[in-house]
Amino acid sequence: MNLRNARLCFLVPLTALVLAACAKQEEAPMPTIPPTELAATDTPPPAYPPEAECNSEGGTTVLRVTIEKDGVPSRVSQAQGSGNAALDKAALEAVQTWKFRAATRNGKPVSHTITVPVTFPPVLEKPTRCFAQGTSG
Repeated sequence: MNLRNARLCFLVPLTALVLAACAKQEEAPMPTIPPTELAATDTPPPAYPPEAECNSEGGTTVLRVTIEKDGVPSRVSQAQGSGNAALDKAALEAVQTWKFRAATRNGKPVSHTITVPVTFPPVLEKPTRCFAQGTSG
């Protein structure tokens, strides 16, 4: 084999490698799927505890809630209390039943932790049952 043939034997595979590398770079990048945010779908308000309602007590309970891939809360904990244990308990119980549409990343649902304030406004007009409490019957 002469020197010219030896160079060709070396250049042909090298050229093929360079072309293969270029071809890989020209492939279209994988499209990215934009993320979606967590969305509440069913969040009925908590039941107002009767004693707090009759005493016109209000407040805001702040909860830390982990929403799983299926949109169901898995962990609900109190981050800040309202100052009323009955209101805090009602907020915890209600949020555990809420439903969400999970957040997504690259088209797949992901769990997500959020902070949720649950507000109980003071009752301005007491229900009639509040006036019957204290009577025997």
